Amino acid sequence: MHRLKETTKTWVLPILLAGSVGIVVFAINDSPSEGRKATPSIAPMQQQGFQTDDERNNIEVFKNVSPSVVFVTNTVLRRQLFSPNAMEIPQGSGTGFIWDEEGLIVTNFHVVYRANKITITLQDGNDYDAQVVGTAPEKDIAVLRIDAPRDQLKPIPLGDSGQLSVGRKVLAIGNPFALDTSLSVGVVSALGREIKSLDNRTIKDVIQTDAAINPGNSGGPLLNSLGQLVGVNTAIYSPSGASAGIGFAIPVNAIKRIVPQLIEHGRLYRPILGVELLPEYWARRLGVKGVAVLSVERGLPASTAGMIGIREDRRGRIHVGDVIIAIDDDPVINQDNLLDLLERHEPGDTIKVTTLRENEIKNYEVILAKPE
Repeated sequence: MHRLKETTKTWVLPILLAGSVGIVVFAINDSPSEGRKATPSIAPMQQQGFQTDDERNNIEVFKNVSPSVVFVTNTVLRRQLFSPNAMEIPQGSGTGFIWDEEGLIVTNFHVVYRANKITITLQDGNDYDAQVVGTAPEKDIAVLRIDAPRDQLKPIPLGDSGQLSVGRKVLAIGNPFALDTSLSVGVVSALGREIKSLDNRTIKDVIQTDAAINPGNSGGPLLNSLGQLVGVNTAIYSPSGASAGIGFAIPVNAIKRIVPQLIEHGRLYRPILGVELLPEYWARRLGVKGVAVLSVERGLPASTAGMIGIREDRRGRIHVGDVIIAIDDDPVINQDNLLDLLERHEPGDTIKVTTLRENEIKNYEVILAKPE
């Protein structure tokens, strides 16, 4: 379950990890013949093959992109009762899409979470075992690889989610309830939303769409009318677990940054500050506002700059060290917020870290290190 974080109102209904699928309803009216009074009527069957420009666009996008959409099956090993034997049990399924002709597949992290075996089914019905290339649980993205013929691997062209606006048409292709290659059409309902990932990190700048969302569509592509990828469908907001007309997609501009890091490093390549943070539960008990440093790692940037963590005096009294309250003058409210601010930078960047230590404001210039 996920819960939606919203700045203007509090949501109390659960968000379910899923993808997007929906129904397009078309109305066709019969034109009155000359000299006859115009009355509402249903179009004769022989005239219902007529296509509007919008219908033709839907058909064209689906025809071009559906070969790039894959079915993802997550299987786990379960030991049989009173037996040393293990058997494969399907744990769940979702959607993914082809990233390149080398066999890379992009999907949601929660689709492959805890899988012992992952199977990718292409549109032609052929199955391929997949290996995990990299995962970013905090962004709900995973990259897989399959060994399939290049002529069966058609990547989706990448769009620009920065060009989206509320009201723009979007299309989603996925596998709702394991019904493979289903099309949904809707619009962008809102931009800049926030949702929670499996590890409780906030995913920012999420696209909200009114396309019907159901389990099984997770990891599928959200497309613009040009058939370009603009997002990865990832979650729904629903009181029942089925579509409620509120779905969410991670914007493609974030995917463009994440996927290359997962391919090269297997994880997000974050710069290192070199601190261990005090758990937020204990920070609240101590009345700390900001993010308290529990300890600093010797030889890493925070220690080199002179930051200190919590310490104990000879009488056994605990003294709070540096409490981070800003990065480059952007306020730090909690650990999630701090990580988001650090992710804006690259190793080698110099940042200003503002802390509060014993009621005194301190500013440190810190050169961020490369992750090991």
